[in-house]
Amino acid sequence: MSDTLRLAVIIASVRNGRFGPVVANWFADRARQHGAFEVDVIDLAEMELPHQLPALPPRMEPNPARPTGMTDLTARLGRADAMVIVTPDINASYPAELKTAIDWHFTEWDRKTIGFVGYSGASGGLNAIAHLRQIFGELNAHAIRDYVSFPRYYELFDADGNLLEPSGPEGAAQDMLDQLHWWAGALASARVSA
Repeated sequence: MSDTLRLAVIIASVRNGRFGPVVANWFADRARQHGAFEVDVIDLAEMELPHQLPALPPRMEPNPARPTGMTDLTARLGRADAMVIVTPDINASYPAELKTAIDWHFTEWDRKTIGFVGYSGASGGLNAIAHLRQIFGELNAHAIRDYVSFPRYYELFDADGNLLEPSGPEGAAQDMLDQLHWWAGALASARVSA
């Protein structure tokens, strides 16, 4: 197994005027600087995500026929050793398109490591993160403890997408990436030997 692990950074929000790409690009830069990951930024706004799911539940048919426009997403999730979900809070939860992307896949999440970067008003995305922890547990993925959160994100970044006071978030990102690397490496080795 290679020492470099594949990390998918997933932009969950697809709404007009979204801030997700700014946060995701900031985090992807931190992940590249960390040095232990090959980083792939996946923007759900660029994916075909039909809300009507296959007739059979994923445990009965873990790899259903998917729309052609989802082929790229499925392959990229399948290749990833770890994923980081970049999500806002929307009505105290996560975006519907993210749930659709999750529900169209099953084996792609299995025995993988999941991290979270949240942003929103007062909560900083923590409501979305709490709900997502439950979902990924059901999918047999390991959600790591550490996370990065940006409450009132609109006050924290300048017009070019740079943090005004980067030390706190950069420290949180470093801790999360270290934890993500440990778990992703352990699970990748376990998947190979299974």
